[in-house]
Formats: sequence, C-alpha cells, structure tokens
Amino acid sequence: MKLSILLPVYNEQANLERLLQRLLAVNVDKEIVAVDDCSADGSREILGRFADQGVAIVCHALNQGKGAAVRTALEHATGDYVIIQDADNELDPNDIPRLLAPVLGGQAKIVYGARNLRVQSWGNFLGNKLLTLATNLLFGTRVSDMETCYKLLPTELMRSLKLESHGFDIEPEITAKLGRAGYAIYEVPISYFPRIEHKKMRPIRDGFRALRALLKYRFER
Repeated sequence: MKLSILLPVYNEQANLERLLQRLLAVNVDKEIVAVDDCSADGSREILGRFADQGVAIVCHALNQGKGAAVRTALEHATGDYVIIQDADNELDPNDIPRLLAPVLGGQAKIVYGARNLRVQSWGNFLGNKLLTLATNLLFGTRVSDMETCYKLLPTELMRSLKLESHGFDIEPEITAKLGRAGYAIYEVPISYFPRIEHKKMRPIRDGFRALRALLKYRFER
C-alpha cells in the first residue's frame, strides 16, 4: 500500500529541512506531495533541494491557506492512502507507521493520531476540547482530538469529500463530512510537541471558524 503524505508549506524555513529528512527516513512505501503556499522566506528553495529525493513540489502563485494547499496536494496524490503533515515539526513522522498498522491489520479504514492536549496552553487546550465535544455531539463521533493534523484515510474517500475550505477549517470539514457519512474513526496516540512561537493559527479567530464549519457541514443539505 502506497501512502501519499500531503505537506502544506508556508514560511517554514526554520523547520522544513529537518522535517523533510524525517519524512524521507520513515520506512513505508510513500510519496511526499509538498505544496508551497507562496512562502516569502526560503521554504521554496529548501523544497527544491529535495525535488530529486522523492518529494513532488507544487507552488501556489498566491497565498491561499492550509486548506487550499491540502486540496492542491490531494489533486496530485497517487497513493492508496493519504495523510496530512504540517511543516512545523509539532508531530513526529515516526508515528506514521503506527497509524498505518490498524489499516494494514484490517482493524480500521480511517485513523486519526490523537495528541496529548494537556501539553498545550490552557486556552488552546480548552478550545480544542470544546471543538471536539461539539463535533461528537453534532455528528455522533467519538474522537478525542478533532483538530489533529494526522488524519489517515483512503485517497479516493478523501477526494469524495469534495473539500472546499481554504484555511485551518479544513480539519473540522474533513471530520464533519466523515461523521455525517457515518464513517468510524479509529484513534492512535501520537507524540506532540506544540510550537509556542510563530504559530499561524489564532485560537479565537480560528476557533470560531472551526465551529462555524462544524455547524455548516452538519446542517447544510
């Protein structure tokens, strides 16, 4: 089974090279589809150095947001399964085989990597818990970490969701559409090292956008 790792990139010069090295070292049949979302630092140049090492690179002419970058990467994916990987090194690529294990063992079709959110700031922890609670109440799911980046699912299923979000609301959109369709989500604990500085997500603004997305995809016809 081939895995497509969807890698949205925007101004991650400080983290990107190390992350790419870690991804390439993961011992699974894979491809990395990186989408540079019009970075203004040296991210695009770093990606270029990995172009001959199994990293497919697509560049946006304008900055469009994480969701748009994920959707572009999905268009170019050739694997049987996809997983999203943020470029900030908060998640450990060595956990990817652990997420694949329930799929390969026939235990699950969709696997989420569940973070230990207690290492977050109090505000982020509370926000994530409230959004996850809202997800479970609205869609009857039983996830513990809706906002996790590590969402592993079949490529064709991901495409069938017809994703439309441009920003961080791509995460609730994916879970909402899976939950509304009745798919079971299997969770595996993963390592998590939250970034304190230079975070692109704004808890209050993006929290409201996530809640709006949950309500939209719950009640739209």
